[in-house]
Amino acid sequence: MGLIAVDVRMLSASGIGTYLSNMVPSVIAALVQHDFILIGDKQAIQCHSWANKNNIQIIDNQAPIYSVSEQFNWLTNHRMRADLFWSPHYNIPLSCSGKLLVTVHDVFHLAMPQFVGGIHKRLYAKAMFSMVRNKADRIICDSGFTADELIRLTGTDPRKITVIPLGVRRRWFTLQREASPHDRPYLLYVGNVKPHKNLTRLLSAFESLLQTIPHDLVIVGKKEGFITGDSTIAAQAVKLGKRIKFTGFIDDRRLEQYYAHAEALLMPSLYEGFGLPPLEAMACGCPVMVSNTASLPEVCADAAIYCDPYRVEDIAAKIQQIVSDEQLRSELRARGTERAKQFRWDETVRQTCAIIEVMLE
Repeated sequence: MGLIAVDVRMLSASGIGTYLSNMVPSVIAALVQHDFILIGDKQAIQCHSWANKNNIQIIDNQAPIYSVSEQFNWLTNHRMRADLFWSPHYNIPLSCSGKLLVTVHDVFHLAMPQFVGGIHKRLYAKAMFSMVRNKADRIICDSGFTADELIRLTGTDPRKITVIPLGVRRRWFTLQREASPHDRPYLLYVGNVKPHKNLTRLLSAFESLLQTIPHDLVIVGKKEGFITGDSTIAAQAVKLGKRIKFTGFIDDRRLEQYYAHAEALLMPSLYEGFGLPPLEAMACGCPVMVSNTASLPEVCADAAIYCDPYRVEDIAAKIQQIVSDEQLRSELRARGTERAKQFRWDETVRQTCAIIEVMLE
C-alpha cells in the first residue's frame, strides 16, 4: 500500500480541470489499496462524494498556479510528503521527496513564447520544464505531438514518457437534442480565448463570409478576457454586430446543446496539445473544421476538414465548404462518431493506473 498525493487545485477549471474531474475519481476507485492526499480548495473538494472516502485526506492549498507561494506551500507542508506525487501540469513541487509523476498536456509556453505575456512567465516555464526533465520519474503526455515537443524543446529522456490520449464521455454519443440555444443557424467555437487560439484570423475569415452565408458565430468563452486581451479583436467583434455571440460561462448541459445544434465546430488553433472540443463535437455528430497543425490531425484523423491556420482565405474557404456541402457534413458526422469511439476515459485511467502501480513497486 502506498500514499499518493495529487494536486487538484485546477479541479474546477476548464482544460486541466476536465482532465482531473474525469481521471482522479476513477483512479481513486481503481486503486482502493492505496491512500490518497488531495491538495486544493478543501471546501470545493469536499462537495464531491467521491472525495469523502476513508482512504482520502484533503489538504487545503489554494496557492495560485505559477506562483512563488505554491512552491513555498509545497516546501513547508510536510504532510504532503507521499510515496508518489502526481502533478497534472508542469508546475511541479520542487521539494517533492517521493516518486514524481507528471502529466504534460502541452509545451505551449516553450514552443510559442511570443504568446506568453511577461518575461517572468516565460522564465518560470523554462525553469519548471527543466525541473520536470530532471526530477520526474515518469511523464504522461496526451499526444505523440506533445511527447515529441517535450523531447525537442527540453531534451527529456524519451524513456520517461508514455503517451496516453484523453477520452470523451460516453454521454456525448447519446445526446438528446432539445430546443436550440440560438435562434439562427450558427457555427461554433469552444475554448479559451487566448492568442494562440487564432480567433483574430477566424473572425477575419468569418467577416469575409457575412454576405455569403446566413450563419452566426457563437463563441463559448468569456467575452471579458477576449475583448480586453486584444483591441484589434474588440474592433472586429464590433464589426460583426449581431452575427457574433459570446456565451460567457455556461454549464455542461447548455454546452452540449450548443454542440448538438451547431452546423460545425471551428477550431483553427495554432497550437494544441490534444484538443478536447473537436473530440466532443465528433462524438455527438457535429462536423468539425480544425487547423492542420500540432496535435489536431493526430486526434481527428480523417474525421475533420483541415485549414491552414495562418491563411485567412483558407480558413474562409473551408468554412464555406463545410457550410455549403451537406454530403461532406454527413460524411464528417459518420467518420467523427467512429473516430471519437476510439478515445475512452476508462482506457486513459487504466493506463495511468498501470504506471502508478509500477512506480510504487
